[in-house]
Amino acid sequence: MCKHFAEAPGSSVDFTKGREVLPKNVKAVHYDLTLEPNFETFKYGGKVIIDLDVIDDTTSISLNTLELDIHSTKVFSGSTEITSSPEIHYNEDTQTTKVSFNEVLPAGSEARLEQTFTGTLNDNMAGFYRSSYKGSDGSTKYLATTQMEPTDARRAFPCFDEPALKSEFTITLVADKALTCLSNMDVASEKEVSGGKKAVTFNKTPLMSTYLLAFIVGELKVIETNAFRVPVRVFATPDRDIEHGRFSLELAAKTLEFYEKKFNSEFPLPKMDMVAIPDFSAGAMENWGLITYRVVDLLLDEKVSGASTKQRVAEVVQHELAHQWFGNLVTMDFWDGLWLNEGFATWMSWYSCNAFYPEWKVWQGYVTDNLQSALSLDSLRSSHPIEVPVKRADEINQIFDAISYSKGSCVLRMISKYIGEETFMEGVRRYLKKHAYGNTQTEDLWAALSDASGKDVEKVMDIWTKNVGFPVVTVTENKDSIHVKQNRFLRTSDVKPEEDKTLYPVLLALRTKDGINEDLTLTEREANFKVKDLDFFKLNADHSGVYRTSYTPERLQKLGQAAKNGLLSVEDRAGMIADAGALAASGYQKTSGILSLLQGFKSEPEFVVWDEIISRIGSVRGAWVFEDETTKDALKSFQLDLIKDKAHELGWSFKDTDGHLEQQFKSMLFGSAGLAGDEKIKAAAFDMLEKFKAGDRTAIHPNIRSSVYAIGLSFADQKYYDLILNEYRTAGTSDERNTAMRVLGRAKSPELIKRTLTFPLSDEVKSQDIYLPLGGLRTHKEGIVALWSWVKENWDELEKKLPPGLTMLGSVVSICTSSFTSKEQMQDIEGFFAKKSTKGFDQSLAQSLDAVKAKAQWVERDGKDVKTWLAENKYL
Repeated sequence: MCKHFAEAPGSSVDFTKGREVLPKNVKAVHYDLTLEPNFETFKYGGKVIIDLDVIDDTTSISLNTLELDIHSTKVFSGSTEITSSPEIHYNEDTQTTKVSFNEVLPAGSEARLEQTFTGTLNDNMAGFYRSSYKGSDGSTKYLATTQMEPTDARRAFPCFDEPALKSEFTITLVADKALTCLSNMDVASEKEVSGGKKAVTFNKTPLMSTYLLAFIVGELKVIETNAFRVPVRVFATPDRDIEHGRFSLELAAKTLEFYEKKFNSEFPLPKMDMVAIPDFSAGAMENWGLITYRVVDLLLDEKVSGASTKQRVAEVVQHELAHQWFGNLVTMDFWDGLWLNEGFATWMSWYSCNAFYPEWKVWQGYVTDNLQSALSLDSLRSSHPIEVPVKRADEINQIFDAISYSKGSCVLRMISKYIGEETFMEGVRRYLKKHAYGNTQTEDLWAALSDASGKDVEKVMDIWTKNVGFPVVTVTENKDSIHVKQNRFLRTSDVKPEEDKTLYPVLLALRTKDGINEDLTLTEREANFKVKDLDFFKLNADHSGVYRTSYTPERLQKLGQAAKNGLLSVEDRAGMIADAGALAASGYQKTSGILSLLQGFKSEPEFVVWDEIISRIGSVRGAWVFEDETTKDALKSFQLDLIKDKAHELGWSFKDTDGHLEQQFKSMLFGSAGLAGDEKIKAAAFDMLEKFKAGDRTAIHPNIRSSVYAIGLSFADQKYYDLILNEYRTAGTSDERNTAMRVLGRAKSPELIKRTLTFPLSDEVKSQDIYLPLGGLRTHKEGIVALWSWVKENWDELEKKLPPGLTMLGSVVSICTSSFTSKEQMQDIEGFFAKKSTKGFDQSLAQSLDAVKAKAQWVERDGKDVKTWLAENKYL
């Protein structure tokens, strides 16, 4: 490997559009790639033959490599090898290898690059890496698997690693005969090679991007269905019950058929494989024809998992399958278009979930889930536009967040409402047909939707994707009209004039007694709209618009009454509470207002609305976590007072006839009331734990397992800590084990906090799960303080275990800093990181600090207001 050197633009990297990209002098047409992993040394040998079209006369070829040892390089012009030995330069900063030679490859000719190399089967869950599991004899076993997105194909083999540089691939894997070999395509041939091994060659792929390649070598079990036009299979390691893949298998076959019809486009590959990987950094990865998953997001044992876990698995499977078209068949041309992939796959997973499981009412939950996570992150100054300019490879991981996924999907939901769902799907069909096997930009999608609808979609939507943030729409009332005004919404409520210049086309969706007027759009800063009867109106009907609405306290009171009178949909009620809570947190309204509003919802019948009520109480209590104990106890009493009657009415026993939402409703209220100190629920939880301790594994229902553990640890930590820890060590499924580890941090005693903090960096917890033992510690001030101390003490080890270029370090930094609530704590965090490189997680850190600042200002602003309200309502 050559030493690092500075390059002139146009040599190894090009700066088109301000991006670092490879020069366009050659184009890869086909890769022939052979890999042979070695599970003794954790190395693999490789050979790649790349067929190239020469675009310009050139004496060099630049391609991406990372952490590869290149042993030999040959360049051919046509069938003739270029005689002068190529000179190799490696640039560590741009992750490029430049192959230079004296002879000119003429434009219009064909060339070939051959390289042999060695790579490492790393344990960073990136590129071609190793994943481990326990064999039946207790020994550690390994499989080799891949994660190429966004820019880790270059870590697996030398390649042109950009989404627009599509090519065809022929993969050969060399392995022991007993092992299963998988790749994107089906097997073309298998032959015996030296050393008693086999070489498995797969059929050539269609044109595709490098980040979608996948290959797996290991001992795997399989189940298969022929319910779809091509075989669909689920694979898992031998330590798993493969039958737990049955739900995902059957769902995948149905979903592929559903998508083929909806998109009017055949799934173009000869098979669909889905594999549960023991070590996996994301939830799942949509590799074409070979989707990889975290175990817990693919395998489901309905006997030991609750309703919410089943819904999560369904959504993940349907999300990844949507990508087979949106992302894989048609791919964004560069990473600033990531939202085209992720926003659409997110929207489509909800769309298909709703079609398959209408009783789950997922569009109701969308308002408290996707919309709120989008608005929450986008209310920070350190957010970013949906289409975010990306210059370098090491910036890309940070945009896999709630903006690309949730806000992206919310914007698509908004447009689907604006032009109609069927018209929207027709636009999608045209988009997929026109751009199949190609690359697109956002404008291409708008053009297809405009074509289908006859409306100028780009004009309406461009502003939403190219700008950061969203508006708050303030409503005041005149005699026969309403006055609406839009301004940038920031959680820190300190919007500067220069940050408030964007005027959004706000789809007002005005609900009155006559129905919903979908045609009203606020395009200016402010405007008046006639309303026939001011007695009842509400903006943003069903909350498909990406904005907050601020009403006067009087109107909010009337809306509370309208909710009781059945005039508002479930989405309206949940969204209204979410808006009121967010406006209080950011100083647009008083916190006493949201507390009073919530008080009026005691008789609310719907799960989704209660989900938002509990979330908003949680955010007040989270901001007040470092305040005096009497105020904190009063807020806890308020929570209990609000919830307990409904919790007791629903109960916490589960019947087979309970619906999907009813199960989640019971579970949520049981946990919320129990953790707020409800004596009856605490007694029930302790009773279940005692029976469980005595060996009755059916004593705790899966739907409330997490809450029962949490109540046990919150009120009797010493008594149940080892019992729950033992569950983590011995339970049969990942779901059960994760639940146990996730709640351990609820134990508040100093020695148990210390014990919990031994797990994240131990061999007992896989790197992919490092956040699990941290989560529970965020629920109390002792844990929050201990977490931050732990980060400071273990920073060097954390950086080593979680390389900054990957996403996990940013997640850990966010978890361990964002629960603070004061400016002094914020200064401590800033002081610590001032001396460190924050490359790869600077955005996560900035968002965390913004969140802390917002809470500090909230408590400072409304501390007295909250105390006064609590006293007036007899909680203090």
